[in-house]
Amino acid sequence: MTNIDRLAIALIILFSVLIVVGVGGEQLCGTDCPFNTGPKVREFSWQNKEIGAEDTAFIMTFDRPMDTQGVVENLVIDPPLPGKVSWAGKRMAYTLLQPAPYGEDYQLNLRGAQEQFAASGNLGRTMQPFAGTFGTRDRALAYVGTSEEQNERGRLVVYNWTKDEKRVLTPPNLVVLDFQVYPEAKAILFSAVDRTRPNEGIQDSQLYRVETGLNLDEEAAAEFVPTLELILDNAQYQNLQFQLAAGGEAIAVQRVNRDDPADFGLWLVEPEAEPQPLNLVGGDFAIAPDGETLAVPQGEGIGIFSLENIQEEPLDFLPRFGQIVTFSPDGSSAVLVDFNSDNPELRYVRSLFLVDNRNREQKLLDTDGSVLDCDFDPAQTHLYCLVTELIEGVEYREQPYFVEINLETGESARLAQLNQFQDINLSMAPDGLGLLFSEVLTDVTDTEEPYFRTDSGEAIAGGQLWLMVPGVTPDQTQLEALPFSGVYPRWLP
Repeated sequence: MTNIDRLAIALIILFSVLIVVGVGGEQLCGTDCPFNTGPKVREFSWQNKEIGAEDTAFIMTFDRPMDTQGVVENLVIDPPLPGKVSWAGKRMAYTLLQPAPYGEDYQLNLRGAQEQFAASGNLGRTMQPFAGTFGTRDRALAYVGTSEEQNERGRLVVYNWTKDEKRVLTPPNLVVLDFQVYPEAKAILFSAVDRTRPNEGIQDSQLYRVETGLNLDEEAAAEFVPTLELILDNAQYQNLQFQLAAGGEAIAVQRVNRDDPADFGLWLVEPEAEPQPLNLVGGDFAIAPDGETLAVPQGEGIGIFSLENIQEEPLDFLPRFGQIVTFSPDGSSAVLVDFNSDNPELRYVRSLFLVDNRNREQKLLDTDGSVLDCDFDPAQTHLYCLVTELIEGVEYREQPYFVEINLETGESARLAQLNQFQDINLSMAPDGLGLLFSEVLTDVTDTEEPYFRTDSGEAIAGGQLWLMVPGVTPDQTQLEALPFSGVYPRWLP
């Protein structure tokens, strides 16, 4: 036997062994097995990421065409996250039906699915098993503390619900009047007055930015110390209402010149740029979720203006409406109030409307009281509002109550009643857990407190935070008093 014959026999034996080992090994090895030639997941867009309510879908990319039904049947997410699947070639999109609950770690597993040959439609090899992990942000909320004992009175407090950790973000000398949250809850924008300045009053607020310290790794969280950044001072202008754009890049502020009260209107504050007057005057305003348009009451209607290029004439005008309550999270619609000033028969009635970006109107309810605040659920199928109605009697009195409005059917249902409604704002959890609001306790005899006061000027003596969890039916709605002394709570995104 020649050397060539020996070499040929050796190669035949070697290849036979490799084939046998490859076939057997493919059944035994995992994703990294060198013998596994089955299809595999090339990319999973949420791998090792921390997601929030704005993350509505993940993408899985395979290295070859797959049996789509087999992928769907073998995909397991723990804890479960219901969703719907769509395909584009070798890419699968999984869109959640509801935001993923916060404060959770998730495992995704896919095994047993097979490749599918495009020409014949026949099934081929079984895929290499895939395991992915991702998580959601910690569930957290912020509020203005009212406790003297815990030295939180008038200070901005953040509570990490997931880790049961509380952190005071602002120093004792600042009294926080209002605040809004930057994207991903990394920072908070707030207005505050300095209680150590005896010559200043509640109208002398300045705007600040402070980091929250949330969603940091353990080492960074242990070393975190809140630091303030002054965003807008009060040297020449008094700062009144303000709103942070959803993207966190722009702030609209209502200001009045200290020396010339006629110099009153909206200003735009952007990073690394000088504040600019917008030459717009109006009442309660709102920035749309796109961060590019501004809604401002203009006479008998609401004007929609571009923040990038303010013109005298609005981009759009919504007649009749006198109050903008809120925008839907995706910006496709707005909740507005018609005061019915042009209809003598309805002059004491306020009508709540949903108006979409095609100016289609849907009337939601009428009330002889006031519409105080509204917020959408994450799926934008329901609207929750705090509304008042007049109570018949000698003394003028408004009764506040919560109402749930099904935007698909137009039906409404009362959820709960309150005894008073002073300075209440609603905040829906980003994952839909429930609505936060506060019960403000006031002291009308306190004439010495110059700063920590309600919109009506009464001294804030305390506050109770509440969580309302809407039920499937109104009688299943739960009201839970939270163990916090504070006011003006907001969920962090």
